[in-house]
Amino acid sequence: MTKKNKTDKEIIENLPDYIDYCLCCGGDLGPKKIAWAQAFDKFGFGDGDGQVFTYEIAEAIESKFGLKVETAAYGLHNTVISSIKNKEGKELIPKNTEVGYDNPVNYLPTRIVKFLDRIFASDYGGF
Repeated sequence: MTKKNKTDKEIIENLPDYIDYCLCCGGDLGPKKIAWAQAFDKFGFGDGDGQVFTYEIAEAIESKFGLKVETAAYGLHNTVISSIKNKEGKELIPKNTEVGYDNPVNYLPTRIVKFLDRIFASDYGGF
């Protein structure tokens, strides 16, 4: 059975409720206030000390494109997206990429960057 990729609207509707407010301060959050690039940054999400959304961003990529996204612990307290593979198992993150340090806008396929910019905040600070 072929799994149907979700629409942007379905992905937004399926984000967990806790994504709408900050667990640290209780303030308003929501997907458009979450900088997706931080899920690829070793120092993202307050160096792992803040509310980390790496898994939610990974799930959004998987749901939209049917890709296999892997995360990895980086250092003692942060998690980054470390691998994105297509259905044939081909790695989409180039081998020469220093995951956790290189700006994902420079190495991710354009369709993934455009999608993430539509769903989440397109703030690439830190890179």
